[in-house]
Amino acid sequence: MKGKRLKIENRKGITLHAHLDLPANQKPNYYAIFAHCFTCSSSLHAVKHVSRALTQKGFAVLRFDFTGLGRSEGEFADSHFSANVDDLLDVHKYMAAHYDAPSLLVGHSLGGAAVIVAASKLKDVKAVATIGAPSSIAHAKHLFSHQVEDIEEKGNIEVNIGGRPFVINQDFVEEFDKVDLLEIVQNLRKPILIMHLPFDKVVGIDNAQDLYVNARHPKSYISLDNADHLLSKKEDSQYVGEMIGSWATRYFPKEENVMLNTEGEQLVGHLNIVEDNFTTSIQTKNHTFIADEPASIGGSDFGPSPYEYLNAGLAACTAMTLKMYAERKKWDLKEVFVYLSHSRKHSDDLNVEVDKPKYLDHISKKLKFVGDLDEKQKERLKEIASRCPVHKTIANEVIFDTEII
Repeated sequence: MKGKRLKIENRKGITLHAHLDLPANQKPNYYAIFAHCFTCSSSLHAVKHVSRALTQKGFAVLRFDFTGLGRSEGEFADSHFSANVDDLLDVHKYMAAHYDAPSLLVGHSLGGAAVIVAASKLKDVKAVATIGAPSSIAHAKHLFSHQVEDIEEKGNIEVNIGGRPFVINQDFVEEFDKVDLLEIVQNLRKPILIMHLPFDKVVGIDNAQDLYVNARHPKSYISLDNADHLLSKKEDSQYVGEMIGSWATRYFPKEENVMLNTEGEQLVGHLNIVEDNFTTSIQTKNHTFIADEPASIGGSDFGPSPYEYLNAGLAACTAMTLKMYAERKKWDLKEVFVYLSHSRKHSDDLNVEVDKPKYLDHISKKLKFVGDLDEKQKERLKEIASRCPVHKTIANEVIFDTEII
């Protein structure tokens, strides 16, 4: 999964930091927005894992930090619930203007409540998915309610939420009582997926029941057994992303992945120079790859460089050849590491005799063996490493036959 860092200015002139995660081929079928949980940020591992799973279903996912959180500008006191909804609307507007209007909204915890409200205001949104969302906005107040007794006297106070200090004010607190989320759910009339933990200690399972009962069909529920509220285990957040992606495909027209035709050859490489800069698609009969150049030389770094692919082929061939040789000899070779680098070096530095001093292609190959091997066996494996087919192809003179078709 690769992506782009974005800076989006909201209606108050505050810069929101965002990251657009893209499918491997950089050509999403649809766009989604992910709203993170209360006091969290878009860089939470769970957010990244859910986003990654959705990109594998063809979605591009925009995850961003709400006002005053993560890398976004502003004060946390200004990040009350309606401000979160406004941030979502502003981000959606930016995406519609610069890419395509996001049609799927995903929200975690209080972010789940925010996407429900935002979806009720956005015609382009086709479906909504919530993860551990409360059925009442006021639910979040219990996290700091015991600390706000003297807020009227002091104005701004510092509260502790989840072990972290935040400054809030009276407006921040009062915002949580202004939204009737269940009424909004009743009138949403859009497909909704409600995912919740049976024993969620932060947002109880009764919240999921309230949301589900009040939502209109089509509505779905998935139980997240043995997970925790923040989806701290990678397998849980990946599962969430996979389930949302599979569920959402029912509400989005299926778009076939256009495969390049190899025209009977082993592979084809294709670069749309107008649209894709250096990003090149490579297609074999059964597999697709992306090649690119690093950003340092003007590329987008969406995939390995051509020389990295050359090294990759050599590394794979070397490792496979060593495996077959060790198995034939019945040697205790358990793992092989092949480290490679390509560079251009002068013949004088390489102590190579040539008719005329010049720069030569140089590949550094380093081997690491894991297993019960003696030094003699390791030296023999080193010799065999130079006999793999790709190594010999690179080392030998190659005849090219190029034609225009």
